[in-house]
Order: sequence, then structure tokens, then C-alpha cells
Amino acid sequence: MDRLRIDKWLWAARFYKTRSLAAEEIGKNRVQVNGEIAKASREVKAGDTVAMRTGPVTREVRVRGVSGQRGPAPVAQQLYEETPESLAAREAAREQRRLGSEPALSIEQGRPTKRDRRDLDGARRGDWDNRWSASIDPDDE
Repeated sequence: MDRLRIDKWLWAARFYKTRSLAAEEIGKNRVQVNGEIAKASREVKAGDTVAMRTGPVTREVRVRGVSGQRGPAPVAQQLYEETPESLAAREAAREQRRLGSEPALSIEQGRPTKRDRRDLDGARRGDWDNRWSASIDPDDE
């Protein structure tokens, strides 16, 4: 066996859990073979380059072998070799996510924090009325 459908190969190489998921991703044009958008029936052989986009990261692997059976992970990893550019891009994306800001810090509305609650309670107790009264100060007359 020197050629195999791309959806079967992606399933056997453990990139996708089921063959139908692999075919679905191929149908969404997220998989390319040798720089061309692939169809599920496209055949791959050893030496082909397969690029898969998952989220913001694109993985690019070189096919080393084909297998129609889904085996254990160590065997599946021998079916492909990831390119150095792909490894560097994945590492850069991982570092970017690690250094990214905390999403909760960007929320300006929503439930108040304990400190916000204390500030609101202090304003309700009378500090607000004393400070911002619209009455005329008797000393100014």
C-alpha cells in the first residue's frame, strides 16, 4: 500500500478522532496537500506535505508512511514528521498564549468586586451626600 485517502491517513495518524471529523475538516478547506486544498478522496503518499489548520495555528507535516489502520500513538507518530517551521510556529503561539493578558481583566462591567462593593456602600452611607450636596454653604453668604 503506497497511497491512501487523506481522510483515512489523518485518522490513522491520530490527527482526528474519527474519519468523519477528518472529512469534515477537509470539507471546510482546513487541510492542504502539497499547497493545494484537498478533498477527502485525495490520495497521499510518502513525501507529500500536509498542512492542517486548527484554530490560529497551522501544522505542517511531511508524510513518512501510510497505514489504513489506526494504531497506538507511538506507531501513528512514525507516519509523519513535523517540519521545523511548524514546530517553531506552534512554540511561538504557545508562548504568545502564555504571555497574553488575563481575559477577566478586560471586563469592565458585570458583578462588582469586593472592593467595588465597599466603595458603593461608602457612597450610599452618606459620604456621597455630604460631599456633593447641592445646598448652599452658609459660610459663603
